[in-house]
Amino acid sequence: AEGENYKILKAAQIVQDQGIARPIILGNKKNINAIVEEYSLDIQGCTIIDIYDEKTKVQLYAEKLFEKRQRKGMTMNEALKLLKDANYFGAMMVELGEADALISGLTKEYPKTILPSLHIIGVADEVSRVAGMYIIINKKGTFFFADTTVNVNPTEDELVDIIGLTANKIRSFDVEPRIAMLSYSNFGSAKGEVPTKAANARKKALKKYPGLLIEGDIQANVAVNPHLQQEIFPFSTIAAEGANTLIFPDLASGNIAYKLLQEIGGAEVIGPVLMGMKKPVHVLQLGCSVREIVNMTAIAVVDAQQMER
Repeated sequence: AEGENYKILKAAQIVQDQGIARPIILGNKKNINAIVEEYSLDIQGCTIIDIYDEKTKVQLYAEKLFEKRQRKGMTMNEALKLLKDANYFGAMMVELGEADALISGLTKEYPKTILPSLHIIGVADEVSRVAGMYIIINKKGTFFFADTTVNVNPTEDELVDIIGLTANKIRSFDVEPRIAMLSYSNFGSAKGEVPTKAANARKKALKKYPGLLIEGDIQANVAVNPHLQQEIFPFSTIAAEGANTLIFPDLASGNIAYKLLQEIGGAEVIGPVLMGMKKPVHVLQLGCSVREIVNMTAIAVVDAQQMER
């Protein structure tokens, strides 16, 4: 949805060249062509749509948006105005099956980017909320962090929803999640709201999702260190290999953790992977690299393929 940006156009070229997807680029054609010429890019296999040239489609999309939001205070004039925003236009393309997935967020804050998709596409029927997950890759392996982008201070029941979304997404990558409910306490060693919330969420999650490997409350270093668990907490169900999935008690802790690992920990970070939408939508990290855009596009492609199957 941000086609007038060099990083997006470069990523589109790579995605096209590697056969990952067929990019549809939204933006002013004149500006896009100027960037293509300046940087000698080749995006001949991509479709470019200039929203301001699509008056008929904007009208049609606005009518659809008005139908969805008319009982939530939206007028037809507001719908027409919003459909000149690429995020609303792109979300409507996905909703109507004219595109398979939406990627945006390189130049806008997360809440502003996700809102159009929530208004148009909405959350999946079987879930009550969306959540964000980051994939962290370093020399010790691959780890999954959630929720890192959406839910500010989830309740016990909301944590249970996040656990379910995260486990399903990880299994879609053919990985079995070993989940740790993170806290500043190990199995009740310290009292407080966070340890209690983490422990209770685990109990509820085990009832709702039987068969999950899940532990907590547990400190982060202990969760990912199987030797420490085997020595001190041998009863832990994730002691054999340690956790590969970390569920944070609130947005602040999850967001801080992945950003520190990315900047000073030398980890490769893929995400945020948006979970729980009815159709594939992924919001890029503000200012992310070309490689990260390509990675997120690949994840969106996998989502689209699985939904079609």
